[in-house]
Amino acid sequence: MERLIKARKDGKFHQVVAPGTMRFLDFATLRMDSGDRHSLRTGEREYVLDVFSGTVTLTISAAGHNKMVYNHTGQRPDVFSGPPVMSYVPPNSQLEIRADAAAELGIFSAPSRSSAPPALLEGDTITGKVVGRDNWQRQVYTALGENVPAERLLAGETINRPGAWSSFPPHKHDRRHPPREAVLEEIYHFRVKPAQGFGFIWTYTAPDDPDGFSTVFVVEDGDTVLLPKGFHPVVAAPGYELFYAWVLAGEERRYGAWADDPRHAWVKDA
Repeated sequence: MERLIKARKDGKFHQVVAPGTMRFLDFATLRMDSGDRHSLRTGEREYVLDVFSGTVTLTISAAGHNKMVYNHTGQRPDVFSGPPVMSYVPPNSQLEIRADAAAELGIFSAPSRSSAPPALLEGDTITGKVVGRDNWQRQVYTALGENVPAERLLAGETINRPGAWSSFPPHKHDRRHPPREAVLEEIYHFRVKPAQGFGFIWTYTAPDDPDGFSTVFVVEDGDTVLLPKGFHPVVAAPGYELFYAWVLAGEERRYGAWADDPRHAWVKDA
């Protein structure tokens, strides 16, 4: 599995992570000009849409539920300009996206048999908090969490200030150790401000993992990193803000079901 996927900015629809690449998750980006329309059927998958920028109208016809129309959704100029607006789309739905202005979206999905209704995730439904301290303090937004009875997906966004770390202390979620840790794979999709900047992510497994790895990736604007397992701390280069949309899916659906690297967990109490 290729775990670093470099940005590709040509075309409008780009399937970044194809179905079957990971056990659960796939991911696509969609760029739209004002007036563009894009339709899809969810089939046996549940979706979360993240409006990275611009404004769209979403029309969702979900089996067993009333048609939902979410007018003029989004409106932030870029991912660094405020909390996310996302939408949950259940299985067996027809979705139409119409761009009210130029827009860009992230489209994530996972297999599901959920009967939950569609949901627009904005405003008071978004949980925003500052996590960590010192040079490992960051802004974390949780959009798709326990506020929606989805089957697998969890989603949000993180913003690192210049030179700061996130996903720290390093944590993982790849073993079933209830109630502390659950098996959840993850995708990080990165943006950088200014766009010529960069950051780093170190992906590494526990010492006793028989198929272990330890790899540092340079991440640039628009890059995507697949996290099937292992620890994954992130740092922004000095002078550059670093954003990533994060989406999890796995055998259980519990945000916070992870294990810190015991070698570095001490910073929480220092």
